[in-house]
Amino acid sequence: MKNFFYGIIFTAVVILAGGFFFIKRGYLSTEADQPAPGFEKKFAMSVVDASVDRHAPDRKNPVQPTDENLVAGAKIYLDHCAGCHGLPSNPDSHFGHSFYPPVPQFFNEAPDMPENQNFYVTQHGTRWTGMPAWSKTLSEQQTWTVVTFISHIEKLPPAALKVLEQPASAPGAATPGSR
Repeated sequence: MKNFFYGIIFTAVVILAGGFFFIKRGYLSTEADQPAPGFEKKFAMSVVDASVDRHAPDRKNPVQPTDENLVAGAKIYLDHCAGCHGLPSNPDSHFGHSFYPPVPQFFNEAPDMPENQNFYVTQHGTRWTGMPAWSKTLSEQQTWTVVTFISHIEKLPPAALKVLEQPASAPGAATPGSR
């Protein structure tokens, strides 16, 4: 019986060492333009979901979905999010599909995460996906405003949709009257 347990331990060590060697020697492809192995797709998303579930504080969104706030959220979205996540006129961003995993296209499929989790992901980003941590660029108020916008993306008022028809300004670019 003792040899049986040693055999199990030895087998586990060989499998772990083989996996470590496989990854460490570069046999696992990290190319974003190639399909990922099935185990990676399944494992990686479940890790992200579990991490967000565990770490996102249970906070209530302080920004009400008024037309004014949705217009403000549309402006933030246009300047910081639309290039990857799409627009009504370009709901399937080619740029967003160049990432792995592909960036969610919010005008094709609205996010289904609770607002506190969208806030957390927007503030802290997600490693290995290209989603940056916006906490150094956007205030908490701005983040909640864009989260409110995203949460109501399927039923935006005409004024917010009109903002999305404008070309996005370059980050840091001067706007009329700002000089």
